[in-house]
Amino acid sequence: MLKQRLITAAILAPLALLGVFGLPFSGFVYLMDAVILVAAWEWANLSGYQSTKERWAYVVVAAVLVALAHYYLPSISSNIVLQFAVLFWCFALYAVIRYPAISGWGSRFARALIGFVVLLPCWFAFVSMKAVDGGDLLILLLFLLVWGADVGAYFTGKRFGRTKLAPDVSPGKTREGLYGGLFACLLIAVSYALILGYELSQLILLAVLAFITGLISVLGDLFESMLKRHRGIKDSSQLLPGHGGVLDRIDSLTAAAPLFVLGMQFMVLA
Repeated sequence: MLKQRLITAAILAPLALLGVFGLPFSGFVYLMDAVILVAAWEWANLSGYQSTKERWAYVVVAAVLVALAHYYLPSISSNIVLQFAVLFWCFALYAVIRYPAISGWGSRFARALIGFVVLLPCWFAFVSMKAVDGGDLLILLLFLLVWGADVGAYFTGKRFGRTKLAPDVSPGKTREGLYGGLFACLLIAVSYALILGYELSQLILLAVLAFITGLISVLGDLFESMLKRHRGIKDSSQLLPGHGGVLDRIDSLTAAAPLFVLGMQFMVLA
């Protein structure tokens, strides 16, 4: 399984970076459209809509919402969308902590709505990063933080993991793994700041943002794991060998991207 995961990751990572650095703004936006719609196909199943007709209907609704985002992008405030997303992830944290005691999200319709709340702000976050000067580097940093949190947690958890992080949601995750992932995020942030010549105050702010981004990326992973456990499936699909589906690869990003963008804006203002 690990070998399969590494092979798939070795293919996906360069493709993701090629999409970020090799595509112009319009091409990148269309790439994000495609990713969101594939994720919507998988989310329909996660919501409990299993027939092909139901899943296509969900994708069509997602496509309409993405088209509206295209149309209103010049006039709509992305920050409002991102702030709403961060508020949602506060609810998601409560749901994960309280699982399985609360299940207000348990109906198919509720989970379907949650899918739009999760996926669309992620689209806004990446598009808003790509649109600014130096946005490619911001996206790279976000990728590195989320990948670092994941890889650091995996290997630290394998070596030192003893205490379960959220046994009812994801029995394989440990607190020790979480600490290892967060430490990796801090190393990445410090390295990034030093390479780009950040001042000490900027480095500290970036380290704080990296720590929070790493935390919320884990929440994104746990929230999808909770929905999969409720649905009774292991992966969102079998599209990516060793990794499951697109949702299984971007679940952390859907949570981390909105907060990361707002945090970087705060750093600029500060």
